[in-house]
Amino acid sequence: MNKSNFSVLIVDDDRDVLDAYAHLMSISGLSSKCIEDPTLALAHLRTDWAGVVLLDMYMPQMHGLELLSKIKQIDAGIPVIVITGHGDIPMAVDAVKQGACEFVEKPISPPALLTQVKQYLDLRRAYIEQKQNINQQINNCLIGNSAQIEQIRQHIAQFAMLNSHVVVWGEQGSGRHSAAQLIHDMKSPAPELFELQVELGEELEQAVVRLEQGFNGTLVISGLEHGSDSAQRQLVQQLLLAEREQSRAVSVISLFDSDPEAYVARQQIIPELYYLINQGCIKVPALRQRPDDIALLFHYFLKRSCRKLGKNLPKVDSSYLAILRAHTWPGNIRELRNVAELYAIGIVKLTGKERMYSHEAMSSPLDETVEDFEKQLIEDALYLHAGKVSEAASYLQVPRKKLYLRMKKHGLEKEDFKSR
Repeated sequence: MNKSNFSVLIVDDDRDVLDAYAHLMSISGLSSKCIEDPTLALAHLRTDWAGVVLLDMYMPQMHGLELLSKIKQIDAGIPVIVITGHGDIPMAVDAVKQGACEFVEKPISPPALLTQVKQYLDLRRAYIEQKQNINQQINNCLIGNSAQIEQIRQHIAQFAMLNSHVVVWGEQGSGRHSAAQLIHDMKSPAPELFELQVELGEELEQAVVRLEQGFNGTLVISGLEHGSDSAQRQLVQQLLLAEREQSRAVSVISLFDSDPEAYVARQQIIPELYYLINQGCIKVPALRQRPDDIALLFHYFLKRSCRKLGKNLPKVDSSYLAILRAHTWPGNIRELRNVAELYAIGIVKLTGKERMYSHEAMSSPLDETVEDFEKQLIEDALYLHAGKVSEAASYLQVPRKKLYLRMKKHGLEKEDFKSR
């Protein structure tokens, strides 16, 4: 594909007209590219191109409306100004309905055309710059390389640039609140934020009251299904009222633990509210559903903790990462973050193994408690080093023979700790 190093793409089958347009753009300081054959125009466009298209409607190879449709398939946001013959207003109106931003009748007024081109060019450039900034910030905040995370990045970037209501759902600890916070933070300028956890029916009325008071910003609601029917209906009324007031920009981000449509089916959420707030939907996958991101996230949280504590970054054995990857992570990212924070201070917490003593366990005789603790330390070391006794002994700073004796005492076999 050709590089789109021009600001205006001009498509017209009349070479004289193209030369006139190109000259007009040149004396105005705008770079342009002229295309006589409309079937070749698409090769010069790409997603997020920061330019404007000037498009003649009547061309023998391809009608302007058809080319307009194909341009919008590449990027619906590319500004297209259509040029029509005198009296072709119905066709021009059709073009606007199909995504053209403006239409110009022949004979054109050069100053008026330049004004329109520069206006839409400035808007397009500002949009692309904002989108790039948002994508960069999202990439810095949302860690992972999996396809699921990439899709979430795209959705967050899209919703952050729109003032629409969004539903975010997934298991607890999977990152729902982080996604909601990102959508809010990426908006420019950042609006007011009001968060509400609904546990009892009357708590939803707090959101209704805030809207009645003229709230203007982002409303994050968790547990919407616990709200009473009357409070949900009042919320619908207030959101519709806010939509009609052009001076207000209210967006609702609703967080759910599972598929929200199930709550609608169980009549816990009234349909008119759900279909109002579900203008966009993000499903946040559980950590076990994106195992390729586990090591990356662990290292991210580990580095962050070490930086905060002023400690050197410890070595992480590949066998330990294999253990992390194989774990089901019922606590999702929140659990992984805790494991990484403990690792930073020298505590190798084996996922899925409880390392805290209950009061009953602590009431046992000291010798038994010490024996149990010793066994746990050896188990951790063997898991960490995938059953390699020599490395585990070095890690525990004891002779290999001594470690074998301790393993025998506790009934531990190295084969039970090898990675599978």
